[in-house]
Amino acid sequence: MSSSSSKPAIYAALVGNLAIAVTKLAAASWTGSSAMLSEGVHSLVDTGNEILLLYGLHRAARPPDEMHPLGHGRELYFWSFIVALLIFAIGAGVSFYEGVIHVITPEPITDVKINYIVLGFAFLFESGSWYVAWKGFRTATPDLGVVPDLDYIEAATRSKDPTTFIVLFEDSAALIGILIALAGTFASDYLAMPALDGVASIGIALLLAATGAFLARESKGLLMGEPAGPRTRERILQIARRRDAVVSGEDLFTVHLAPRQVLVALRLDFAEDCPGREIEREFGELDAEIRRSCPDVVAVFIRPRLQPQPAPSALAEPTA
Repeated sequence: MSSSSSKPAIYAALVGNLAIAVTKLAAASWTGSSAMLSEGVHSLVDTGNEILLLYGLHRAARPPDEMHPLGHGRELYFWSFIVALLIFAIGAGVSFYEGVIHVITPEPITDVKINYIVLGFAFLFESGSWYVAWKGFRTATPDLGVVPDLDYIEAATRSKDPTTFIVLFEDSAALIGILIALAGTFASDYLAMPALDGVASIGIALLLAATGAFLARESKGLLMGEPAGPRTRERILQIARRRDAVVSGEDLFTVHLAPRQVLVALRLDFAEDCPGREIEREFGELDAEIRRSCPDVVAVFIRPRLQPQPAPSALAEPTA
């Protein structure tokens, strides 16, 4: 299951986006602003996305059953992928359409002050939501600020919990989109060029398309199956190698079933003369130790291989 630290960010974004969406759409209807309409659609799509993420968390938390013996964790990855597609298809698509229409047939914005007030308050509320999402992302990514050259894009690429970085990137795109809408509104009014309002809408569409494409790529990778982090893999190998009965252990396979669910498969070499009962005992102890050291591991599969012992050399001197 996903870390519970992501839920406050999702709820904060849900409440904020719903209120902002209603306000933006009402302002767009009053002023006729294309950029404001695009921002309203953007916030409306984000609201639906938060609901889908919460639904994905709920579905992923279900216990294993006969049809899904390893649990339902990957449902979260599926719904995260759907969220990314909605940002790309609906958010970017509607914004681009509205922008093109207003560039072809520009209409002046009426009562432009309404736009400034609504966008100003929207930026304030989105900033609060972004801060909650940022704190959740930092909590889920302790390496930020510690590992050199690890920025937010790289941290999101390494993350196995899409709920943390999806909300953060949604809110970041929302803040940038509001600034684009403000610039388009000001330029359209100050220069008396209504087409610039449509240009701002197209700019918002390109922003949403880029955000959706990035999130879709990351969610697709998680859905297909990504390995555990290098520290987890190295820790598992260290535990296996220090067992007395294990001659060597190099073959390790790991895959994330959910942000906090890792499946492990190991192939270990045992001495050829190692009794089967001892190998069985080693399996049980190794499984328990791996689970203690790596709490995210939910299943361990071990394949033994007997390693032939080198035959004594014929030229060796006989012992006394």
